[in-house]
Amino acid sequence: MRIWITRAEPDAHRTAAAVSAAGHRPLVSPLIRIAPLGSAAHPLAKALVGVGALAFTSANGVRALAQLRPLSDRHLPVFTVGAATAGAARAAGFAAVAAGDSDVTALAKAIAAESDRPAGAILHCGALEPAGDLAGELDRRGVDARFVAVYESLPQAPTAELLAALRQDPPGVGGVLIHSARAAEELAALLTQFPALAPTLTVICISKAAAEPLKAFKFARRAVAAKPNEAAMLAQLAS
Repeated sequence: MRIWITRAEPDAHRTAAAVSAAGHRPLVSPLIRIAPLGSAAHPLAKALVGVGALAFTSANGVRALAQLRPLSDRHLPVFTVGAATAGAARAAGFAAVAAGDSDVTALAKAIAAESDRPAGAILHCGALEPAGDLAGELDRRGVDARFVAVYESLPQAPTAELLAALRQDPPGVGGVLIHSARAAEELAALLTQFPALAPTLTVICISKAAAEPLKAFKFARRAVAAKPNEAAMLAQLAS
């Protein structure tokens, strides 16, 4: 099956390699791009005052922070959702990285249960429009937490290769991987331009939140990964 990869670079090509290894043909055409929110007036420096640890729910947050702040900040311990985000944090120079499983709620529970949690607030560095409220989840568990946006997800036009595939009869893609609610929103907008496409597609979403913007469409198959990671998404392709 030819699988459309919608996530932003640089992760899109890593996903394409995994799709190829699983025996499918990838077509890389991100629906979003990641833009760090850098400016002289960015609130990150102020937000870091009194912080004891950082939290990331995506590798995009790690990479954006690394662009905005000097290496001197890498002494702070880090909590992440998932091994991939933890790997990005280590690659960015953070030494003390704890990877949590599942989702924002699970990460909040793990942080709150940490017996030797660092003194100070937990700072969640994420998207301008975050998919979950980690700081709120932590506050409800009695953990001092705050949020700062370090990047935004912007629309990206489909590639000429993708548009050519969508105009074929039948369409030249059979499946699509959706890694975020933001990408799902862009897919929903594109499907209105190709009304015959949805019934031909197998859509695999990384989470229920990522599937939500697509609930109005009738696909050949729509599935949500058992866990919010790429391995679980690829397992759905194989089922």
